[in-house]
Amino acid sequence: MIPIAGYADRWSVGRGETIEFKVSSHFNQPYSARMVRIICADPNPDGVGIIEEDYSSVFSGKFPSRFQNVQLGSYATVDVQNQLPHLVKFSLVANIWPTLPDAGSQSILSLLDSQGRPLIELRIGELGKLVALLTNDTIGPQRFEVTDWEISQRKWYTVWLGVDMSNHRVSLGQQPLEAEFGMHDRGFAEFECSSLSSLTEVDRLLIAASGQSGLSSFFNGKIEKPSIMEFIPKVEADLHHFPENASDVVSLWDFSKGIDSQQIFDVGELALNGSLVNCPARAMCGSNWSGNEMCWRHAPEEYGAIHFHDDDIYDCQWETDFSFTVPATLRSGMYSMRIECDKSYEDIPFYVRPRTGQPQSRICVLVSTFTYTVYTNQARSIAGADYDRLVKERGTRPWNPDEVQDYGLSTYNYHHDGSGICYSSRLRPSLTMRPKYITICRSYGGSGMRHLPADTHIFAWLEHLGLNYDVVTDDDLHKEGHALLKPYQVVMTCSHPEYHTTNTLDAIYQYSRSGGRLMYMGGNGFYWKVAVNDNLPGMVEIRRGEGGIRTWAAQPGEYYNSLDGEYGGLWLRNGRPPQQLVGVGFTAQGDFQGTYYRRNSQLPSEYEWVFEGIDDEILGDFGLSGGGAAGFELDRADSSLGTPKNAVVLASSETYPDHFVLVPEERLTHLATRTGDPVSKLIRSDIVLFETGQGGHVFSVGSITYCGSLPWNKFDNNISRMTANVLNRFLTNN
Repeated sequence: MIPIAGYADRWSVGRGETIEFKVSSHFNQPYSARMVRIICADPNPDGVGIIEEDYSSVFSGKFPSRFQNVQLGSYATVDVQNQLPHLVKFSLVANIWPTLPDAGSQSILSLLDSQGRPLIELRIGELGKLVALLTNDTIGPQRFEVTDWEISQRKWYTVWLGVDMSNHRVSLGQQPLEAEFGMHDRGFAEFECSSLSSLTEVDRLLIAASGQSGLSSFFNGKIEKPSIMEFIPKVEADLHHFPENASDVVSLWDFSKGIDSQQIFDVGELALNGSLVNCPARAMCGSNWSGNEMCWRHAPEEYGAIHFHDDDIYDCQWETDFSFTVPATLRSGMYSMRIECDKSYEDIPFYVRPRTGQPQSRICVLVSTFTYTVYTNQARSIAGADYDRLVKERGTRPWNPDEVQDYGLSTYNYHHDGSGICYSSRLRPSLTMRPKYITICRSYGGSGMRHLPADTHIFAWLEHLGLNYDVVTDDDLHKEGHALLKPYQVVMTCSHPEYHTTNTLDAIYQYSRSGGRLMYMGGNGFYWKVAVNDNLPGMVEIRRGEGGIRTWAAQPGEYYNSLDGEYGGLWLRNGRPPQQLVGVGFTAQGDFQGTYYRRNSQLPSEYEWVFEGIDDEILGDFGLSGGGAAGFELDRADSSLGTPKNAVVLASSETYPDHFVLVPEERLTHLATRTGDPVSKLIRSDIVLFETGQGGHVFSVGSITYCGSLPWNKFDNNISRMTANVLNRFLTNN
């Protein structure tokens, strides 16, 4: 249990706009909230340490503590409103593909009264058997279970619960939909029942969940074509009625409709449409998927399944505790609401951005909020004595997602049923995207920080140089496009701009090709394509299809995003490799360890300005991230993937330990690489510079750990000097 936690309703906010903060506190006394401006969020004593400014004069206050609950688990809800009293003989029917049939009681379909009490329910029982539950005020719950049949994992079945109100009889049936099943997987049984609840009491239908006083019994797996039928199938042959015979259909929720939404549509006579809660996975292959079409938009009838999970989460739906309206005079930058109570604290970071077309600086830092959201609450198996010791030494919050999973995990983790998490939301507390958070304990020297806290190395460096800068986010750029970047002379990325939508990629490309100066300050950037949807603010979707460095693989037929209908996966597989944009692209990965660059000895004289004031041949053999500037995830130049012909390699890294490996997309066989080069030649980072026309330039460093070297030795080092040379040239050379 975390004693106090919170989140904001957005990543960034502009002048005159309002941001809302939601807090859950287990304390009895009020908590305080005050605003701080974040300059450096790395507490490593080998660096410059924590640098922040107190902005209590802009916002501070005390607020009453209250606990706000989190409901994990996805389901569908339908307002029935007593539409079923005419039914005397009927069935609850669905196709199911269970992923954890032996993991405890899981509801498939449930009819509830106005108090949320299940009256009639079809579920998988504790032992993986089909179960019917019926309840009324006279005799209480009645349970019927068949013990002779098995529900197998990841196999399609039609299952049904038949109810005959006039004869007080209940039936249960299951029919495998795949030919290889044995007879033990199919069956039908009837039971006598003392009394049945009147359907006049039915207020709501739930799909994939049930329960009273808080939902439970969440289903794990796919559900397809849940329906209410005005007949009771008894034998296998009766299944020809389901679901196409419209004369028998009372309600049938066709999940192949509205796939890009959180609505479900009833194509039966009652038209009882419903909604989804906590974003179960859509655009999932159904029982009838033929493999002839890979895009759900081309054959939606074959994508009529929804994959529900007991640990899905979208919006915690906490009430707002306080809000903040940005004053007109507040400078752009990174801020945090510091929540404090009884020696516990929480930081809720956010970014203040300028108005579009009204820059406050010539420099813009593009913050990778899509990447932050995708990685939110990543469990990395770092918990233990070494981590606890480092946390204590650095004074960071002690909780990490290995141990606390109350707020859901990241798309780098798995659901409880073993399927990959394809959605991630910012509308929940984040343990990981916080100032001072230590991501990696075994860091080969340095701070072990990534993403949000590591990116503050750039802010601290710019402050040290005395340069003003504006901050905008991926969320902003997706909505506003190139117009947001156009006024700036220089745009700098953060250390790991990995995830992008079509809109953000288009905007960055247009900026860099129309006179803008782009500084790509990281590695493994512009790698995965993600989707967002205006109807689901804060949600990001990733489909890990085809290849790439990935923690899970999307299933065949499920490579297209549900939120926008576009093909997902690598930008490389979408015809837009990173080399086309920034001259370098992801080539190798190892542990969180960095090494050095060697200057290009054949560099043309017109580029000597890059190394003005630097006599060293070896660059960046130091740093707060893995101990070196060229590490962890590396990008290299490759003309065959689009590195411009005029791109100049300023320096390249070398000498990597055995734990560094080539990315899968560069491998053809265990012996052959895509380029034909030896693996050792392809495991490197290149620093490149090229002109794009109209006065535009691109400078790319090709390493995640690069920015960790900027603050080394109080910013007095060759990486800092070289980067400052480039930035100053970009700012002064018209």
